[in-house]
Amino acid sequence: MPRRARARPSMSAAASHAAAAILIVVLCSSRLAAARVEPSHGGALATKRRDNVPAGACALTAIPFGYPCEEHTVTTDDGYILSLQRIPRGRHAGAGAVGSGLGQPVLLQHGVLVDGMTWLLGTPEESLAYILADRGFDVWVANTRGTRWSSRHVSLDTSSREYWDWSWDDLVVKDMPNMVDYVSTHTAQKPHFLGHSMGTLVALASLSEGRLVDKLKSAALLTPVAYLEHMTTPIGILLAKAFVGEIISVLGVAEFNPLSSAVSKLIRELCRHPGTKCYDLVRDFTGNNYCLNNSAVDVFLQYEPQPTSTKTMIHLAQTFRDGVVSKYDYVWPNVNMEKYGQPDPPSYNMSNIPATFPLFLSYGGRDELADPADVGLLLRDLMAHDRSRITVQYLEEFAHLDFVLGTCAKDRVYGDLWIYSLRSKIDVSDIYFRTEGVRDLCWNMWGNAETTATHVKCKHNCTEIMSTKGKILFTSTDSCTVLEYCIS
Repeated sequence: MPRRARARPSMSAAASHAAAAILIVVLCSSRLAAARVEPSHGGALATKRRDNVPAGACALTAIPFGYPCEEHTVTTDDGYILSLQRIPRGRHAGAGAVGSGLGQPVLLQHGVLVDGMTWLLGTPEESLAYILADRGFDVWVANTRGTRWSSRHVSLDTSSREYWDWSWDDLVVKDMPNMVDYVSTHTAQKPHFLGHSMGTLVALASLSEGRLVDKLKSAALLTPVAYLEHMTTPIGILLAKAFVGEIISVLGVAEFNPLSSAVSKLIRELCRHPGTKCYDLVRDFTGNNYCLNNSAVDVFLQYEPQPTSTKTMIHLAQTFRDGVVSKYDYVWPNVNMEKYGQPDPPSYNMSNIPATFPLFLSYGGRDELADPADVGLLLRDLMAHDRSRITVQYLEEFAHLDFVLGTCAKDRVYGDLWIYSLRSKIDVSDIYFRTEGVRDLCWNMWGNAETTATHVKCKHNCTEIMSTKGKILFTSTDSCTVLEYCIS
């Protein structure tokens, strides 16, 4: 059953909150000119940004590393022209080698206020897009509407309010289905989906409505976002409680761009609020990241953040305030009736995700956006999921950006992610990743295994495994089973 919403405030209460927010903005505006910017990564954005670059993402990132990379576009049903980058194989692919041909497609979806560049900014040894390509996957990188590479529309300009009239509901209904269909058409295969942050929210909402269940092989969710009521980032909480998104929308700001004068000045002023620190905006928004070094942050800030719609930020704030995952709330019951046929917005029921659909979830104990308590609420919704079809990884020391930009993600996260993807790829439905079951699995499949306290290895040569068990070698590391290609 979906969680019940907190009691919604009356219209008079909502008006009081809005009035208070307007007062905050008015008081802030009188001080913006004199506002001093605290030393921070965020404060250096203006000098480090590389917005006016003529080349596409492929030319900026993958191609200089030696990867084949293609630029693709897909037009949504409502006219947004979205960009996708495709890395069809690894950089050292040769005839007969892993990554030499077009393998299983995987679609990578970024989160809010960033774009697909986040998957491509690190080294080939650290960035997930390159790691997957070198492992033999056909990698597709998505870019949400409104971001740098997906800012075009068939008839609207980004300077118009109409261009930004969408929330993340529209990504569920339009962007994601169109991109998945495009990848499937061009590869003749169902892709895996891999999302981070709001990218996971879009996937979960879509799957809960049964939209892409039959079009995806699996979904891997890094820092899964659904519920937000336990979010602990001070800036995010202040933005939500002060109804900032609603106010700047009323003032005519339809594009929420952290680098714009209107938004950046407001954020700087809000940073003066007691209990809110903005010495390092990356950390203050996402949590105390475990293995995100300064050089990675510097590269990240050359290309991020990216704009989104103010309506999307309002929608996320509603999720925090209401304690449920629902469609965009137009507040006025008559408008909701016109949009949804009911006075309140419909909820996304995560327990409706089919129990046999393969899921991988990985989250961190220091994450201030995808707080462990909120991930726990999501996992409660998934309690009836087939246990052989869901894998959950918890990393106590990880925060929000560690999963995408952290230097240790390749060892702590991507290994298990690779396991899960390959497992779904070969459809091994009877394997559940628990160390204690690995020894019996090896004996049952091959009748010969050696065992230590933490390691199990099936003793067969590569040729025999390739001919009998679909090119799979089983080992065990820590508490999960590792599946790898046998390379003779």
